[in-house]
Amino acid sequence: MSRLRLFAALVLVAGMVSCAGTPEGSGGGPVLTTSSPAVVTTTGERPKRMFEPPYPYGTVQAKAPAVVDGMVPVVTHIPTDKPYVFITVDDGAVQHPKARELMIEAGVWPSVFLNTKYAEGHRDYFKELPVTVHSHTTSHPNLAGKGLEFQKHEICGNADFLAAEYGKRPTLFRPPFGNYDATTRHAAASCGFKALVNWTAAVNDGRVQFQQGDRLKAGDIVLMHFRTTFVEDFTAFLDRAKQDGLTPVPLEDFLG
Repeated sequence: MSRLRLFAALVLVAGMVSCAGTPEGSGGGPVLTTSSPAVVTTTGERPKRMFEPPYPYGTVQAKAPAVVDGMVPVVTHIPTDKPYVFITVDDGAVQHPKARELMIEAGVWPSVFLNTKYAEGHRDYFKELPVTVHSHTTSHPNLAGKGLEFQKHEICGNADFLAAEYGKRPTLFRPPFGNYDATTRHAAASCGFKALVNWTAAVNDGRVQFQQGDRLKAGDIVLMHFRTTFVEDFTAFLDRAKQDGLTPVPLEDFLG
């Protein structure tokens, strides 16, 4: 009997050791301990952007003023009773690597006015940005006082280039330095543009500058450039818009 009791005891101990080695339901896998990394789960939700679209972007909210007597209208401000502001970026001289990330994280789709001499050779860069491309002449000259053929060459030639590069002909035109005359407006109309667009505020060296007052107002069109200071300038605009209670929306939606 003593041998039987000893044998039974040994069997019982072996069974207890075997059960302790593999927890119930573990399938024989490793046992997590306090030093094991926690399992991270995600919901699939995107991070909240700085600005959320107040309406579906790409839907026309207002029409551009009419072309009269063969001259495009000059637009420097958008009449609106909504807290909207418009950001535009000119030239394209510096293709800053952070631009796309900043625009997407902010939820802001700028209107960009590109020169042929700066945009040429950089199609992939500008196509990846969440922007709408518009015209800023071929070589960035001061158009005021120039003849019709010269101005048409600069304006229409740039529009042709941008249409070939990006698959859509631009509808808005901005003259270099904001300078234009009646001939400029005639030339732009003959090239098929809806409006000549200037601005009411600008961003330079990380500072927002106002033509009137000390804040951004609803309907303001803001100018900045593709420069080495793109991050500082774009961030300054975003912060100022937020401070003044405004949401940046696409300019094209209000010049349909």
